[in-house]
Amino acid sequence: MTTTIHGTDSANSDAPQPDFDPYVTAIIANRIDGIVREMTHTLLRAARSAVINSARDFSCSIVTADNQLLAAAEGLPIHIFGSHMQTKAMSEFHGDDIREGDAFLHNDPYTGNTHAADHTVLVPVFFEGEHLFTTVAKAHQADTGNSLPTTYAAGARDVYEEGALIFPAVRLQRDYKMNEDILRICRSRIRVPSQFYGDLLAGVGSARVGERRLKDLCAKYGKDEIKRFMRGWLDYSEERMAQTIRRLPAARLDNTGAHDPVDGLPDGIPIKVTINIDPQAAMIDLDLRDNIDNVDCGLNQSEATATASSIAGVFNSLDSSVPCNSGSFRRIRVLLRDGAVVGRPKFPHSCSVATTNVSDRVINVVQAAFAKIGDGWGLAEGGVGMGAGMGVVSGDDDRGHEGSYVNQLIVATAGGPGSPTADGWPTYAIPVVGGLMYRDSVEIDELKHPMEFQYLRMVPGTAGAGQYRGAPAMEISYGPTKLAMDAMWPCDGTHRASKGVRGGQDGALARHFKVNAEGATEELPNMASVTLNAGEYVTGNTSSGGGYGDPLLRDPDRTLRDVLEGFETLERAQDVYGVVFSGDVADESLAVDFSATTSRREELRTSSPS
Repeated sequence: MTTTIHGTDSANSDAPQPDFDPYVTAIIANRIDGIVREMTHTLLRAARSAVINSARDFSCSIVTADNQLLAAAEGLPIHIFGSHMQTKAMSEFHGDDIREGDAFLHNDPYTGNTHAADHTVLVPVFFEGEHLFTTVAKAHQADTGNSLPTTYAAGARDVYEEGALIFPAVRLQRDYKMNEDILRICRSRIRVPSQFYGDLLAGVGSARVGERRLKDLCAKYGKDEIKRFMRGWLDYSEERMAQTIRRLPAARLDNTGAHDPVDGLPDGIPIKVTINIDPQAAMIDLDLRDNIDNVDCGLNQSEATATASSIAGVFNSLDSSVPCNSGSFRRIRVLLRDGAVVGRPKFPHSCSVATTNVSDRVINVVQAAFAKIGDGWGLAEGGVGMGAGMGVVSGDDDRGHEGSYVNQLIVATAGGPGSPTADGWPTYAIPVVGGLMYRDSVEIDELKHPMEFQYLRMVPGTAGAGQYRGAPAMEISYGPTKLAMDAMWPCDGTHRASKGVRGGQDGALARHFKVNAEGATEELPNMASVTLNAGEYVTGNTSSGGGYGDPLLRDPDRTLRDVLEGFETLERAQDVYGVVFSGDVADESLAVDFSATTSRREELRTSSPS
């Protein structure tokens, strides 16, 4: 067994810092966040594929030259919490041969990346001849040359069967000029090469925008002031995390979860975490070493996703104002094992689905563990599973466009978890996304691809009940307009629901069906690959989020609003929440009968098992 510590060695936060100016630090920190946001908008507006320019399945960040994550703004934690691992690989591979005008392409899950589908452009930023930063633009691709038309090859026995092109921090540009050899390799293997090229240019443009803005920032404040800022900002972030941990009770939290069964894994993938909170030392240890060995499919985590998902579960459970960077990471130790499904993968085990399924479960297990501290701590488990609404669709296009298409949908997404203070939100997506991505426009997807959506709707009565409920499931239906269409998805949450905590109930399971032209239905497995001909379509619902706290403690007015909004049913309002109404939904005269509600809740408490 081996250990990894996420972040860098702790600075001595008790030492005097006479050169720390809180005002200048705050100004520059916000300016750098603004640069990351400008990078984000550049990539969003310039990309070609819908998974990037509609769903926003990408993230940008800025890393210091000594490979510490400095700023991430609105990036997805699963993407950017490991940015410094990728820049470290760039530094190790290229050493002194890194200079201004370079750009590197990195998607290798064995040397710091998340999974092969996330193409990352790294641009070293020089000022007055010194390498100060690296800008990072990471985007999930619609296609990466896999053996099957999906970037989530859940069934791949190893990286060879997965088939994706792998670029371990290879030089994409020198002196700002593109390496045409790399482009020819990609065009020869990636489906819809013009779409890929447009997305790659958008990534390069995003990273170069960050480069220009950082140079402007250095010119304004001077190199010495910028270096002082970087030291001060990371030390400040560490101290903010230390203060937050000191307010926690000392505790050892053990929690378990599991991924659904899949072919070859009839018991699924069990997941274990032990969390040790030491307020005196202001440290949190996350021990993930007691997990099973790598599995012969694409569900293995990479080191980047194992660390990012576990740390995301911690950040979800703490003060949201603590900056997310390598400074705050110094106060979190992540213990991983080589060759484990939750850990560092042993080559050539596939990490094709590393950013979602098992990572989703790790986030859930960690944040739900914090709920064991007591009321007001942690969260329930968020809905999991990339089902039909997050599937990859592909086929031929007869409308005179590119001739063929492939795209990752982000349309119907799982429901968010209940928390100590709020209900789960419907556009949460999945735990690794946490509401930070966009949801595809149905109309744009229909314009870009020869497909048609029948409906996209909430499913009333599916939310994990609680004092604060999870978000309901979404239901979707779509199919091709004329020519056959392939749809693939690696769905979790069809066998094992997202758990409620502190007395909250579990969320609903996901289910999917194929409906043929005559209307006959066939239930599909969780790891589905289906061909749809004209007149056929898939339909199904996502999973929903678990609830937080006893449903009988929920404010009756919240349940009333849920019924009126169509989130909840009258039957569940009375039988699960113990809320009795007068009036009618149809004319919006529905109102809470508080006296009858008190009696009904007492009846339910008396009749429920202790």
